[in-house]
Parts: sequence; structure tokens; C-alpha cells
Amino acid sequence: MSENEELSSEFEIDREALVEAFVVESAEVLAAMEQQLLALEARPDDEETLHSLFRAAHTLKGSSSLVAFDAVRDLSHHLEGLLERLRAKTLRAEAGLVTTLLRGVDLLRSTIAASAAANPADVPALEAYDEELRRAERAAGGDAEPAASGPAPSTATSSAVTAAAVTTARTLRVDVNKLDRMLNLSGEIAISRGRLTDMLERRTTLTVDDILEAHREADRLYLDLQDLVMKARMVPLGPSFQQHHRTVRDLAAAERKLVRLTLEGEDVEVDTAVVEHIRDPLTHMIRNAVDHGIEPPEERVAHGKGACGALSLRAFHEAGRVVIQVADDGGGLDRERILRRAIEKGLLAEGAQPADEEIFGLIFEPGFSTSEQVTDVSGRGVGMDVVRRNVEALRGSVTVASEPGRGTTITLRFPLTLAIIQGFRVSVCGVVYILPLDTVEECMELPKGAERGRCGVLEVRGKPLPFLRLREQFGLAGTIPERENVVVVQYAGASVGLAVDALLGESQTVIKPLGRMFQGIRGVSGSAILGDGRVALIVDVPGLLRDALRLAPACA
Repeated sequence: MSENEELSSEFEIDREALVEAFVVESAEVLAAMEQQLLALEARPDDEETLHSLFRAAHTLKGSSSLVAFDAVRDLSHHLEGLLERLRAKTLRAEAGLVTTLLRGVDLLRSTIAASAAANPADVPALEAYDEELRRAERAAGGDAEPAASGPAPSTATSSAVTAAAVTTARTLRVDVNKLDRMLNLSGEIAISRGRLTDMLERRTTLTVDDILEAHREADRLYLDLQDLVMKARMVPLGPSFQQHHRTVRDLAAAERKLVRLTLEGEDVEVDTAVVEHIRDPLTHMIRNAVDHGIEPPEERVAHGKGACGALSLRAFHEAGRVVIQVADDGGGLDRERILRRAIEKGLLAEGAQPADEEIFGLIFEPGFSTSEQVTDVSGRGVGMDVVRRNVEALRGSVTVASEPGRGTTITLRFPLTLAIIQGFRVSVCGVVYILPLDTVEECMELPKGAERGRCGVLEVRGKPLPFLRLREQFGLAGTIPERENVVVVQYAGASVGLAVDALLGESQTVIKPLGRMFQGIRGVSGSAILGDGRVALIVDVPGLLRDALRLAPACA
């Protein structure tokens, strides 16, 4: 091997790691560019925003050259030239040009995804975008020549290219000070472990109280480290909220409506897993509000409202949970129309008159929609079902409040962290289950004369309490004990009982995800390892009771 080959081998670059880093960083750059373009549309003369946009395009051009993503480099160079003309005041930042630049950001996302996945056939062709740019430049006061650009990719693909799926590692930025505190705590824990080990080895000269005190000190350090790790997983909601400005802008333009989005509580921090899971639900709720909730300008004016609709996305803390609300000042939900459609689909019996809360909750049923026609935005009955499924996967809840002519508010509630659960342990046929403690109201003994079978009704303080036997629900075999207990839980604003064999008490539990083989099990959302090594299943209370309601005739 020659000297040059040895040197090349010694300094060989891990290309896969380099591409992964580029994909993560470029996603942040593109998200910032999107927000800056929306700000530029509102303030066309803001020079600092223009400078930031130019620097972002220049950074992408340089970074993409390092990973040999030529199509990304060429498109970034194309946008860089156009932004330079905006900085030089030879073009005006009109709405049409901003729309074209936003489409350029979308094309960059697609091109990066396809390039990172090594799928050349999915790399978008730029010819159609070049023509779009020419038209936008002419409208903005420029000449007919396109901005400087390198050669477009030769791959012939549709202009409506779908971004290729790219598998990248999940990343999280953590403050170095937090990492330093974790390192210090880890050192203290190592010292405490050594001390405890030494005490156990010479236990004949120590009392139980001495060893117990050393254990308590180590336990305190473990809990401090656990708390720090939980805090390291917390991220602000601001970046997730801000991306919806683009959603509202594009959809309002397509629907010929005027909508203003306001954000509140952007500094509220949540578990990073919550951010990942609520992205789709928030998008569906906001699209639903613009499409169904906000009326066209002329209709709003006719009803004495301003032509521009108000849509708010807010977050705040409430009783140890995170609350996210999407509220609009539109026409509100049509109670009678929802009721008619529910009866048509067999979700309610003919002549049924349920409470408003139950009727509004029907919009989350799979396949449910009040739209008469299927469009790109609505009519398929998919979006709001996604909202409920994703929210309940986070052990959260969703409620709807609406007033005719005044608007609709959808409220999501989540636990602060998804890694640890405050649970209440119960036993059924020797199997331990964990109920989320925030769903538990009270516990009581099941009367000996109570109905047998899967479900029944009790009278508690003069009111009926429906209950469900977990033994029958999960198909567990075994002898029924002489004494059964009922854990009363909250579901859809009402109280429901779960009949179990024994009550084992509260505990803090680290959640372990279910394997792929078991992810389809209804009524179970996760697992936990108990102190004796056994596995306990975490009960998905909303999912369990919703399935039970579908089988309600069997309880009659």
C-alpha cells in the first residue's frame, strides 16, 4: 500500500454519518427559511430577514456540495441568486414570488430526501420550477431571465415528486450544563454505590439502620438523575407551532378565505415524544378549522363578523399536564347535521338525543365526515380519527366545545412525560395490570350480589355506575375470588368501574414499549418491569372502554 493510500485510509470519512448530519441540519435550515419567507411576505422591506434567507441558501449550497448532493446544490444556488436580486431591490417581495420561493423550499426538502435515500429517480426535475420562477420574476418586476443556476438534474420525473422516505437517527439537542450535571450526579452515584458495597461486605459490624440510610442516600441520587434525564427530554413547543403558519397560509389561499393564526405558549416544554406524536393531529385540526370552521369573507361580513377569521393555537400547564388548544371563531359545529350523519352510519339509533359532548365526539370516529364532497382537504373521514388515535397513544385525552356562530375549541391534554407513569397496580387472575393514576377516581368493594358476566351496573351514592370485568374483557381463566374490587375511572366525562381481583396500590413505573407482535392488542398501551422481575401491562383506559361500548348490547 502506498503512502497516499495509507493516509487516505487513516482519514477516511464516514459518509453515512456525514449524510445523516446534513439531513438533520438541513431540516432545521429549511424550517427557518419557511418562517422567514412568511415574515418577508408580511414585511417585504425587512432587510435583516432577506439577509438571513440569503445566508441560509448559501449555507445549504455549501453543505450539499460536501455530501455531493448536486441537485440540492444547484437548486440552492438558484434560490441564492434570486434572493440576491431581492436584496439588491431589483425584485419586489410580492405574494406570488414568496409563494414560488416557498415551493422552492418544498422542492429542496424533496430533493434532499431523495438524494439521502439514494433514489435518483425520485429527485425532482427543475425545468418546471424554472418556468415558474420566470413567471414570478416577471410579475415581481424582474426581467424574463431566470436566476443563475447550474445544470438541472437530467432525471426525468414528475413535477409532483413525493419526498423519499429517509431513515435517520432520532436526535435531540441538550444543554451542555444539563449534561455536566448528569455527569456530576453519575460520579456521586458511583461513590454511593462503592460505599454501599463496602458496607454490605462488612455487614457484621453494621446495623440494618446504617445500611438502610446508605441505601436511601443512593436512592435520592438516582431520583435526581432520573429527574435530570426527564428534563433533558423536554423541548419547547414553539418550533412545532410556528410551522403551522405555512399550513394556514396555503390552505386559506386555496379556500379563498382570510385567516389569521395566533400562537400562545410557545415556551411551554413537553416530552420530545409528545412533539413527534402531535405533529399530525395539530395539522389535521388546523386544516379542519380552516376548511370547516372559518367561513368565507362575504359570509362572515353578512353575519356581522370581520372578514378575516381568527384561529389560535395555544399551550399551557394544568394540574401537572400539558394542554394544547386549537380554537377558531367560525360557524361552530352543526349539531343536527352530525347527529343525522351518525344515525345514517349506524353510530346512533334512530331518535337518539345524546348530550352535546357525545355528539361532538363523533367527529373522531373512523370514516366520519359531514362533507358532501371529497376534496384534497376533507370528505374522507380520516383526519380527526388520526387525532384521537395519536392523542390516546400518548395517554392523553381530547374534548370538543362548540357554539353555533361563535366557533369551536378542541382541547388536547397530555402527561408531562411519556417515559414514566404514576400508576395504580391491580391484579386479575394473578396477572398485574397498571392503570394510569390520573384516570383513577376511587376504589370500592364489589357487592357480593353484583351481576356476573363481562359487565353490569352498580348503584353508588344513588347513581348508576356501569362496570366492566377485566377478567372477562381479557379472557383470563381462573377461580373468581370471594371478594372482588372496583376501580372507578374517568372516561369521556363520566365514571366507569373496572372490576378486578385485588388492589395493589400506587407506584411509579418506567414504561417499556410493546414489541411489534403485541402492538395491536386492544386495551393495552405499554408494559413495565415489576420489582420481582415480572412484566405488568399498562391499561389503555380510553381504548379499552371504547371497545367495550361497541359491545354494549352483550351486556344488556
